[in-house]
Amino acid sequence: MTIQKVGILSPGDMGQVIAIVLSQHGLHTLAALDDRSDRTRQLATEAKIEDVGSLKNLVIEADLILSVLVPSAATETAEQIAPIIRAVGKPLLYVDANAIAPDRVKRIGQIITEAGGQFVDASIIGPPPRVPDQTRIYASGTHANQLLPLRDYGLDIRVIGDEIGQASGLKMCYAALTKGLTAIGTELLIAAHQLGLDAPLEAELSNSQSGLLNHLSRAIPSMTPKAHRWIGEMEEIADTFKSLGLTEHIFQGAADIYRLVKDTSLGKETPEERDRDRSLSSDYHSYKRNITVFILP
Repeated sequence: MTIQKVGILSPGDMGQVIAIVLSQHGLHTLAALDDRSDRTRQLATEAKIEDVGSLKNLVIEADLILSVLVPSAATETAEQIAPIIRAVGKPLLYVDANAIAPDRVKRIGQIITEAGGQFVDASIIGPPPRVPDQTRIYASGTHANQLLPLRDYGLDIRVIGDEIGQASGLKMCYAALTKGLTAIGTELLIAAHQLGLDAPLEAELSNSQSGLLNHLSRAIPSMTPKAHRWIGEMEEIADTFKSLGLTEHIFQGAADIYRLVKDTSLGKETPEERDRDRSLSSDYHSYKRNITVFILP
């Protein structure tokens, strides 16, 4: 399959940067921006994404559609796309790159394929791909190899199997570690602050867990404007582990932490508004001031 036009659902924090990379390497990117927010429209404009208006126009014009949404929107969006695929009669390649549980991506795959589309399970590991070699897009399913041409357009595509659910499962396991650890770190730093133990804890971590402290120093300040999106991701991980006979409670708790952060002043910032010079220390002092109302009796 020749890929010339890629539809992006949706040009948010991740989708916008993917579109920029593809455009810089010569691909045309599209989005359906009817009824979308001013921020989404601005991000699309900055990425030189063509607005085709409706989802129907997106299906007609795109060679493939890349779905990069908050987890809660993944199924609903596929359900909106499927009847359009059926009506248009086009075997559109639909790539679900959302952070969702394997069981859910299998259901979404069925929705798309029953409508006559082709489906790829994908997962994105790493930050938005502004810097080469930091972001991987894993793919699985019988049509996964059709994504490999995107390697020539700046994306690191890695096919890991022919089963739907493999790519999403990898994302769930990876994010359970990285974002689960960030949630634990956030909670323990708030607890230490409320116990008056900021300095002793930092000294001990610097002495015995310097690598972990360095990781949290990078991860927590960048997490705050994304906390609202990570709630759903933790819930998807909880569902994944529960389906495997493991406890879901760890990641339900992580979702709770991100739910608390979401309602703070830091959590209400957009990624563009975040002060990139803000330190870990200043962040968790702000968490304490903003979150106390939620966690104290």
